[in-house]
Amino acid sequence: MLDAARHRADPADILLRDDEIAEIGAPGLAAPGDAETIDAAGFLLHPGLVNAHTHGHSNLSKAPGDLWTLELLLAAGPWISGGRGVEDKYLSVLIGACEMLLKGCTAAYDLMIEVPAPTKDGIHAAARAYLDAGMRAVIAPGAADASLYTSVPGLLDAMPESLRREAEGLSPGPAGGALAAVRGILQDWPFDRARVRPAVAPAIPLLCSDEFVIACRDLARDFEVGLHTHLLESKVQAVVGKARYGTTVTRHLAKLGVLGPHFTGAHGVWTDEEDMRVLAGAGANIAHNPGSNMRLGNGIARVKRMRELGVNVGIGTDSVTCSDNLNMYESMRLAAMSSRVQGPDTARWLTAEDCFMQATESSARALGFERIGRLAPGYKADIVFLDLGSINWIPYGDPTNRIVNLEDGTSVDSVMVGGRFAVRGRRLVHVDLATLKTRAEAAWAGIEGRVAEKRALFERLAPAVNAFCPAVAHRPYHVERFAGRGD
Repeated sequence: MLDAARHRADPADILLRDDEIAEIGAPGLAAPGDAETIDAAGFLLHPGLVNAHTHGHSNLSKAPGDLWTLELLLAAGPWISGGRGVEDKYLSVLIGACEMLLKGCTAAYDLMIEVPAPTKDGIHAAARAYLDAGMRAVIAPGAADASLYTSVPGLLDAMPESLRREAEGLSPGPAGGALAAVRGILQDWPFDRARVRPAVAPAIPLLCSDEFVIACRDLARDFEVGLHTHLLESKVQAVVGKARYGTTVTRHLAKLGVLGPHFTGAHGVWTDEEDMRVLAGAGANIAHNPGSNMRLGNGIARVKRMRELGVNVGIGTDSVTCSDNLNMYESMRLAAMSSRVQGPDTARWLTAEDCFMQATESSARALGFERIGRLAPGYKADIVFLDLGSINWIPYGDPTNRIVNLEDGTSVDSVMVGGRFAVRGRRLVHVDLATLKTRAEAAWAGIEGRVAEKRALFERLAPAVNAFCPAVAHRPYHVERFAGRGD
């Protein structure tokens, strides 16, 4: 059983009772006479990985673009996330849940976006998908009351008039409708909150008026749920936010009373030192998504400094539309690697144990789950079984270093969630993958036809977005998060 801090994995017996770990002891631990025995010889056990930020709505649209910035991805949203019925939304989330489980992840924070606005049926379908796969999740219906085109000053003006009219037509509906939908979802939550719980997500602060953000804040407080948003993900957001608010987006959210232990900001790439102190003082969380940050050219977050200042930083995969997979082993490795391109001082780098703790206990805290992310008595029995006969473990070596720097998910043999197998012998227990493939292919064939016009519109808008927004990102800002900006 892995002891990440000590870089050891000593033999142990684990006694489970109901869905929890009751006791951990030396081999030969006494157990009730009617206990089922599971032989885990030849396996390394570690707690289920916890994905601090993903998007279940995207899993039917894997890797849709190549040289895309965040702003191009947002412009593509109506195409890559639209045209979905309730069954399509269910399948999309189920695909992601299956991928995460097969790669050792047992819980996720899902900022679920529906086009054009959240619906109870869609969010309930997402919850059912996680439950059907056997996974834990926090599902935050994403909402906003402005569009990319109205939130970036000058973007519309830079377009030809005919294109400008088309872009103006992409504004979301009235804020009241989205907020009412989210309130209805929170009021009528029929699922076991120990497994799947709701949250609130003003999707991106710059796409939300202050009144909208405050309303989301109040919903989260009224229903005692988490609040999840994208925080200073790109330099465009940092530059525009400073111009709009006269301060950083982080400090503006603090003025609105949004920050607190229930708050999780995805990315935080362009936070400055004072932002980090404000987040730490509020007890807020950051979900670090190194794969997405690099894939979209957003820069490298200063995670080591955040943690030094007391910010709780989890690790996420983000979406398959911007990091291309939901592999938390890869995310841990990228978190470690990306900390090292910031300078040669090894004391400023994230260690393997740092990254593992971020992908388990720290991410669990960001989700608001108190008893996952750790193998210890009283914690939920969310357990990953890594096959030590896998090529990754031949010959056997330092288990903490191997999990973070070498493991790629191919060693995952079995996964327990709450003491019940969701994956066993490299096969999903609750979902037939061949059937899922057939359903997903049929669903995507129908969606492609429904979003053809939206895809064509994106292709007309993309050149204007890709000319204007990078120019905004070249404007001065008081911190630098791009790597390799020398000669």
